[in-house]
Amino acid sequence: MAIFINETTRIIVQGFTGKIGSFHAQDMINYGSNVVGGVTPGKGGQTHLDRPVFNTVKEAVQQVGAEASIIFVPPAFAADSIMEAADAGIKYCVAITDGIPTQDMMTVKNFLRRFPKEQRMILTGPNCAGTISPGRAMLGIMPGHIYMQGHVGIVGRSGTLGYEAADQMKRLGIGISSSVGIGGDPINGSSHRDILEQFEQDPDTKVVLMIGEIGGPQEVEAGMFAKQHMSKPVVAYIAGLTAPEGRRMGHAGAIISAAGESAAEKVAILKELGVIICPTPAAMGATVASVLAGI
Repeated sequence: MAIFINETTRIIVQGFTGKIGSFHAQDMINYGSNVVGGVTPGKGGQTHLDRPVFNTVKEAVQQVGAEASIIFVPPAFAADSIMEAADAGIKYCVAITDGIPTQDMMTVKNFLRRFPKEQRMILTGPNCAGTISPGRAMLGIMPGHIYMQGHVGIVGRSGTLGYEAADQMKRLGIGISSSVGIGGDPINGSSHRDILEQFEQDPDTKVVLMIGEIGGPQEVEAGMFAKQHMSKPVVAYIAGLTAPEGRRMGHAGAIISAAGESAAEKVAILKELGVIICPTPAAMGATVASVLAGI
């Protein structure tokens, strides 16, 4: 088991024939992902990377049964591509694109809410590394070789910290069920809480590592959900303990604007909620290992 994607998930790439889309599509194919085609308007009917190219997502859904999509579309057009995927019946979409205007993402969120919950496309990103279920499928831009198959779920805003966690765990002989990047933008498709809910329902996941940062209430909301609804241990690392208050740090979402949004405040609240805190990024693997040993 895994969440969102596995070896049978039929994947398409939006922005398939572009330089970046081509590079990462080939990487996903090499990993073993079931990439069944791609979308580039105006190039429908062609073949690229030995897969069919379609003009629209709807054509891809109808002709090759596409279920999941990954977005490699420039920022000005990415929101339309996400909404096109949702309208065509795609179940899961990863938006890699960085720099999508905040107003566009507000439009996307409002558009997705028009669908009944059971029919609503799940979106992760934008500005994320994607999702990987090691040994099964990769829908993203991460280095697949650092992920070992196992029973720890990872969810985080930062792609590189997610890579670091997976690498540390692999060195300790600990594998990953799925790793999900939710993106660093202020408005993203799915929150930490949303992903924790998915991991709680996954029988293959025994522990969840949540990688958070300063700014926004998402990590605390996820901690409250974990306390009330999760039977599995949650470990958290919150980046930004030394960040100065009021200054934007890296991600667009990483700015302290209200009480409870600094890293120190988040750590204190999460501890009260029963979340196991990882003190430094270098200790992510060791902290998860100690939790697994106690199960």
